Amino acid sequence: MPAKPNNIDYTQLQQSITDWAKELGFQQIGISDIDLSQHETFLNEWLEAGFHGEMDYMFKHGSKRSHPEQLVDNTSRVISVRMDYMPPDCELSDAVLANPEKGFISRYALGRDYHKVMSKRLQKLADRIKNNIGEFGYRVFVDSAPVLEKALAEKSGLGWIGKHSNLINQKAGSWFFLGEIYTDLPLPVTGITSDNHCGTCSACIDICPTKAIVAPYKVDARRCISYLTIELHGSIPIEFRRDMGNRIYGCDDCQLCCPWNRFSQPTSEEDFFTRHPLDAPDLIELFSWSEETFLKNTEGSPIRRIGYQRWLRNIAIALGNAPTSDKVIETLQEKKQEFSGNEMLTEHIDWAIHQNQ
Repeated sequence: MPAKPNNIDYTQLQQSITDWAKELGFQQIGISDIDLSQHETFLNEWLEAGFHGEMDYMFKHGSKRSHPEQLVDNTSRVISVRMDYMPPDCELSDAVLANPEKGFISRYALGRDYHKVMSKRLQKLADRIKNNIGEFGYRVFVDSAPVLEKALAEKSGLGWIGKHSNLINQKAGSWFFLGEIYTDLPLPVTGITSDNHCGTCSACIDICPTKAIVAPYKVDARRCISYLTIELHGSIPIEFRRDMGNRIYGCDDCQLCCPWNRFSQPTSEEDFFTRHPLDAPDLIELFSWSEETFLKNTEGSPIRRIGYQRWLRNIAIALGNAPTSDKVIETLQEKKQEFSGNEMLTEHIDWAIHQNQ
């Protein structure tokens, strides 16, 4: 790679990057160094406790997650960005959660897949930098590689990691996505500008339906509804099914109760607006979808990653928690007959039928 010019004003470049990022739809950026030693200790303890469940990718890359320079050679800085995602047009979450005949889908998944949206924007940002200074070393990430994105964002000043393990911004709450550019540019770091403001608040710990936040700042993923409905491939443990209620993809409870989210703003990014719509869907209707309908209605959505069978598995549990009715039982029995040879699905449907008897 050609050497970078010696006359680059990196302070000015940092300001330009900030301006370009906002033009591309990012609400905020920060720049950090790559020392994650403190977070590495926490990560290793978390993994040793087995809190990652089936997410083997959390440790299979070794130390690359906490050592950016091992993942991308010559990395010395990380540009972190945030982009708000709460759709302005969606049904109120509390209303959906209170209606057991509806399915609740985590609000981040109501629009277009954020991986695609943010990756394209970050690439455009990298292109702007290259057009300004020439070739430089970089790589774009959006939840797509072993990256400690929340730790890096906290280190860059975008917020602090709350007791629920999500990043919180004092002026914007937590309804946002994160993305990164690893780079060899010696940009000035923005530094930590947000102290931890959780204080004595324990709202997220208290409200978690499955008690997944086992201690402040420590989440046992094996108990988390987001993990159970998205990451877990097999059978969902019976002990958590009743507490899942009507949550069929993810769970937002710990964010819904966070007092800092009173400062959050709806997104203006149309790609994140509600699609199809899935903000307050009827459970029976969803369970009646064919695989073809599922694939059509989740095209471009992060929901598609769990596949049709896990989608049905999650909805079966929600129907088991729904008010008993002949229609619910009939719908469950029809799907059981259709998937009579699928042991995993049959088990969850049988459980749901039993709950309705």
